[in-house]
Amino acid sequence: MDAEELEHRLLSLLKKDPKASLGKIADQAGVARPTARKYIEKLEKEGAIVGYTVEIDPKKVNHQSIAMVGIDVESDQYVEATSKLTELDSLTALYTATGDHMLMAELEATGSTELNEIVSDQILSIQGVTTACPAVLQERLK
Repeated sequence: MDAEELEHRLLSLLKKDPKASLGKIADQAGVARPTARKYIEKLEKEGAIVGYTVEIDPKKVNHQSIAMVGIDVESDQYVEATSKLTELDSLTALYTATGDHMLMAELEATGSTELNEIVSDQILSIQGVTTACPAVLQERLK
C-alpha cells in the first residue's frame, strides 16, 4: 500500500469511528501504531483532518428542532452579508451551496416560534439577505 492509499484508508477509518483507538485504527489499516500515528499527525498538520467532533441529536438531548435554511444574498453585498451571518450564534453551520439557494445555514431552535424569530429577526435583518427559506428536519436516519 502506498502513502496516498494509506492516508485515504486512515481517513476512511477515522470518519467511520473517530473515537477508535490508535491501535484499532492501525490494525484495521494493516500498519504499525507508529506508522498510523505518523500519518495521522501529518494529515492533521496539513489540515486534511480539521478536528474531531461529537455529533449530537438535539431532539434526543433537549428536544430542539434542527432546521436548514436556504439563504439568498444580493451579489454586491455577498461578502458583508456572509460575514454577518457567520457571526450569528444561532447558526451552527453555514455553507455555500449550489441549487435553489446561494447559502445553506443549519440552526437549532426550541420550536417554531424561536425558529421564526431567528429567521425574521436575525437572518432577514442582515443587509443584503433577500431570502431565507427554512426546512425543519424531522428525523435523523443516518
